[in-house]
Amino acid sequence: MKKTKILLSAALAATLSLGFVSCSSDNDEPSQVTNETVGTDDETVLSLVNGVYSHWQPLSSSFSFIIELNSNKLISFEGEESEAGPVNSRFEQEPTTWYQVKIFNHLFLGIAQDNEAIATIEQSKKDGKLSEAGYNAAVGKAKFLRALAYLKLAQLWGEVPVFTEQGGSTTERKDLNTVFNQIVSDFTDAEKLLKDYDGDPRIPSKQAAQALLARTYLVWGDNPLSAKEVEAIANGQKDPEFTKTDSRLEKAVEYADKVIKSGLLKLDPDFSKLYGRDYESNKRGTNEHLFTIAHDGDKIDAQGNHQTHCSWTFPFQNGENGKGYTQNHTEVADDNLYDEWKKEQPTDKRLAETYFTEIKNPEDGKVYHYYSPIYTPINGKGVDQSYDNAENLEITKNSVDRIEIRYAEVLLTKAEALVQLGRNSEAAEPFNQLRKRAGIESVDAPTFDQIKREWDYEFTYEQFSVLNSYRWKDLISSVKKVSNYKHFANDWKTSLGNKYNADQEAYFTKVHNHLRAKYNNVRGRHYRQPIPTGLQGEDLGIAQNPGY
Repeated sequence: MKKTKILLSAALAATLSLGFVSCSSDNDEPSQVTNETVGTDDETVLSLVNGVYSHWQPLSSSFSFIIELNSNKLISFEGEESEAGPVNSRFEQEPTTWYQVKIFNHLFLGIAQDNEAIATIEQSKKDGKLSEAGYNAAVGKAKFLRALAYLKLAQLWGEVPVFTEQGGSTTERKDLNTVFNQIVSDFTDAEKLLKDYDGDPRIPSKQAAQALLARTYLVWGDNPLSAKEVEAIANGQKDPEFTKTDSRLEKAVEYADKVIKSGLLKLDPDFSKLYGRDYESNKRGTNEHLFTIAHDGDKIDAQGNHQTHCSWTFPFQNGENGKGYTQNHTEVADDNLYDEWKKEQPTDKRLAETYFTEIKNPEDGKVYHYYSPIYTPINGKGVDQSYDNAENLEITKNSVDRIEIRYAEVLLTKAEALVQLGRNSEAAEPFNQLRKRAGIESVDAPTFDQIKREWDYEFTYEQFSVLNSYRWKDLISSVKKVSNYKHFANDWKTSLGNKYNADQEAYFTKVHNHLRAKYNNVRGRHYRQPIPTGLQGEDLGIAQNPGY
């Protein structure tokens, strides 16, 4: 028990000693809250809650190193093959793997800090120090962030400890219904306390809480596997049976409808304008971004959003035009992901934003190609092209906000829940809104398979891949699709006529090895991530997930 207290004490130390970063909507310098000012008025209690963002900001790119790498869509050449990125890419994660350690601990540290903030705010209210509006804004935001943290934990780790300002254990794992009931309770309270969406997605709103309730009920409605169910399949390569609970799916439709009927959100007419520094946080005023994690770069926030850096580590160094040859931290798994989409939907406007196969360097005016035998395609959503010369500059700024949820997800969540409920024709209206923007054909009654594929078309590399596979119970079968990829075959080089030079051969050998490792290593235990150590390597005293 002594070691597990480290997790809580770190949060308390941040609360009482280090002060808090104020995540204001206008990018002001961080404000500090001291022992003397905590809980004295509306402004300081809100700053108290804003300090929780210091645990969310370091995770913006880290989520991709689990959620996207544990899929058929992404591989990682982040340093040596023993580094945490390649380890996740090959399904070789362990309790000490850094991204699992980082995400798990920071989410719980944020929860602990939320709990301390809520307790302080409640006391301040009793003492008559707060207005009703100040109380609602602070507690609403704290419960919103706590619910989101528990949702991430439940999706990735299953049963987890549940503790709030009212008590609970930091080591005893609770059954999934208990965890999801806590998530629903917090988001429901947040829905009641928070104001309507006002165009600034950095500020949690009533509609953001409703949207995340729709997400929660969709996840819960697809019956997440219990520890016992994971244990039964832990060492095999067979997916479990898909099951669902209709009453929860009905709630997903209900909360998606609340967002839709509010009339405050809409799709940006131009999909390509959703990503990048100059488009972040609804700067276009199109109201699609519902909730985002603010980033101002490494020098100001807790850690900049490294999505661009990881996807585009060494710009324009693919061996062409006299430049060097290097490997990005994250790589698109193979050409097939681009090829299959282009064959299925050649006019889909989202394809060119998701996969870059050639990019013009604004500095030398030359075109660089990202397709074999030169390279694999680039994750376009990770390359900020929203301003002049962004391809070269943004990798050092790390200042793009991370989109947690956007309105498109609300529409697709409603459509999927309706399809799972057998109401396919009703699903057509929200489903076709996405298809219309993308420039592809509408359908009268989408099938479940079409819904699943639409998640790929709309949200690839937006931190959904493995979470959707967990829901649909197709993790193993989806990962094994890599066996059809170009560079999976043992004769991948000779079958293409020996077109590779030495650098390219070494690169594609790595691609081949990662695809093979995915296919060979994925197991039922990977429906959960390993319970990690603490940030300092300490045992957190939480029972391990099956198979690790």
